[in-house]
Amino acid sequence: MHGGIKSKTRRRRITMLKIKITAIRKADYKDLQQKYENPIQHACDIQEGQVFIANGWQRPEGMCESAWESISPFVMTLAHGGENIYDGWMKNPKSAMISCNDGFRPVSFLIEVIDE
Repeated sequence: MHGGIKSKTRRRRITMLKIKITAIRKADYKDLQQKYENPIQHACDIQEGQVFIANGWQRPEGMCESAWESISPFVMTLAHGGENIYDGWMKNPKSAMISCNDGFRPVSFLIEVIDE
């Protein structure tokens, strides 16, 4: 009781859907790297075909932090049951194709709900 009023508020447990994230394509713009980028090691270790499973807001192990920042809003939308992102853009309404924000070697990710 709080202030003489009995609280009837119950917390609803929100079940999030598991999300599969697949690295579909990785571009490599060597001309832009040579012209603008300072040499760095391990700029991106993600490989085409690599799969990650997301459980909520936690970044999947092995996923680039920058890539996660780019795709996590879409992951969370789908994990909470959202569909049809961008009004019919994807053939599968429970999916999205999103690229990371690396201008030198962007990776395109297919993000899709795992139906269990």
